[in-house]
Amino acid sequence: MEEEKLKAGIGTRFQDETKYTPDSLSGHIFNLGAIPDTFKEYPNPIARVSLPEPKAGGESGLWKLLLKRRSRREYATGKSLKLNDLSALLWATQGLTAQFGDTFFRTAPSAGGLYPVETYLCVRAVDGLEEGIYHFRPGDYDLEFLKRGDHSEALTEASLQQTLVLAAQVTFIWSAVIARGSWKYGQRVYRYIYLDAGHIAQNLYLAGEALGLGVCAVGAFYDDDVNRIVGLDGEEETVIYMAAVGFRSTRNPQ
Repeated sequence: MEEEKLKAGIGTRFQDETKYTPDSLSGHIFNLGAIPDTFKEYPNPIARVSLPEPKAGGESGLWKLLLKRRSRREYATGKSLKLNDLSALLWATQGLTAQFGDTFFRTAPSAGGLYPVETYLCVRAVDGLEEGIYHFRPGDYDLEFLKRGDHSEALTEASLQQTLVLAAQVTFIWSAVIARGSWKYGQRVYRYIYLDAGHIAQNLYLAGEALGLGVCAVGAFYDDDVNRIVGLDGEEETVIYMAAVGFRSTRNPQ
């Protein structure tokens, strides 16, 4: 009965009705006249208080990484990513950092410490790894090899022909195991899984900057197609976010 309620709930409908499909995107027109201001300000505040310059050039490397962080969409395709660098990226996104009882903490926060987000990789060019689809296991800190072959072209098509996916050495694909959070939060779990994914993606960006790699998050994709590529049912576990990772080209980031 509880499962039936979850499937009928507003969070589930949101997940289903906001999927991208070729039909849902056909005829879509941007309403350029309705774009709001980039920054909000109140016309008559009690006061405006100037802040000191942020010490973004401080001793900590974190400040420098935050200053440099960009979405880098152009990649050099002629070489392979080192397995050690891929391992570092995976640890930065969801590596285990502590354990208290049965609860494991990771590098990124998660609502209730439940961690419903899973990490898959579409590997195109990584030293020591065959092309294919992999699943990351943070607990055992290893990769499960799921599907052979270069799936980057199919993933590019599923990503609305965004060629950065085709050029990337590896593409991170994040899914959500809905029941891992819904047992506690019900329909609100759909809010939390996207918050969790954002934390994880930002860690990937910062780790990529530290390693001199380009990272670009991808939110536009045909959900059902990516689920098929990875091998997910799209209901109990469904793709929610992606990010391409590759060697930076000489072109300017956006």
